[in-house]
Amino acid sequence: MTRSNKFAIVVSFFALWINVYFSFKYQQLAGFVVIFLFGILHGANDLALYTKIDHENSNKSFKKILIYYLLVIFFGFILFYCIPTLALLLFLLFSGYHFGEQHWNNLKDSKNRCSSIIFQTTYGLFIFSLLFYFHEEEVKLIVSKIINFSIGSINFAWITLASGIALVLSSISMARASLTFKNQIVINIFYIFVFAIIFKTADLIWAFAIYFVVWHSLPSINEQINYLYGDFTLRNFQKYFKSAFIYWIVSLNGILILFLVFKDKQLFTALFFSFLAAITFPHTIIIIKMQNKK
Repeated sequence: MTRSNKFAIVVSFFALWINVYFSFKYQQLAGFVVIFLFGILHGANDLALYTKIDHENSNKSFKKILIYYLLVIFFGFILFYCIPTLALLLFLLFSGYHFGEQHWNNLKDSKNRCSSIIFQTTYGLFIFSLLFYFHEEEVKLIVSKIINFSIGSINFAWITLASGIALVLSSISMARASLTFKNQIVINIFYIFVFAIIFKTADLIWAFAIYFVVWHSLPSINEQINYLYGDFTLRNFQKYFKSAFIYWIVSLNGILILFLVFKDKQLFTALFFSFLAAITFPHTIIIIKMQNKK
């Protein structure tokens, strides 16, 4: 177990302990706050990452890169507006791979890149399905708001079972392709039990925030700082934060506008996740490029 994962487990159970003193209302508020502070921040330095990734081979100006990035986000919004069901499915696939790739980014010895991608995607989708299963009714309401029709007949227990079987099958393939993976199977089964406890115990937003921030965003920030500046130090974090600040603030203002315009809880939550989805598309592509460059 790495030091960062030990830290994540301690923080996760501390966050669950806080549940004893917080009502669901305050759990949701705390969840949104930590997502705004760290979850949004971890994707706010994408342009700096892209500039470094493409520094040697690209003649594109920073302005052109920014325009391309915004166009991808805009396309994501249009897709959610015009074809929300397709957009949601793409978001789940992109996010599933992105979460799985971040958690399993040490599979460098894999003999089969395709097996790695399938496994990382099924791992991320299984984490999503666990979260959805433990908060089925609320998830159905949110998804119905996004895609504009009811999904009340969908059984998340069967989806979780199917994604679990897919994960087991892809794990068997990965065990043949990567010694690193085989050495980490047991501890990662333990992590899945930790996630299940978090998802079952906490409110939906607070549960998502714990996983998204503690197990995804903070490790990603650490990795990005190492890539950009060579090492994680307080000074380098300050550089990272300064570089990301303007984009972070713009994103927060966008979310604030959504909240002020759409004060209905379920509708705002649906729009919030749609916003996350739109910025996930370019972010995932840039992180893939960063991993390939490394």
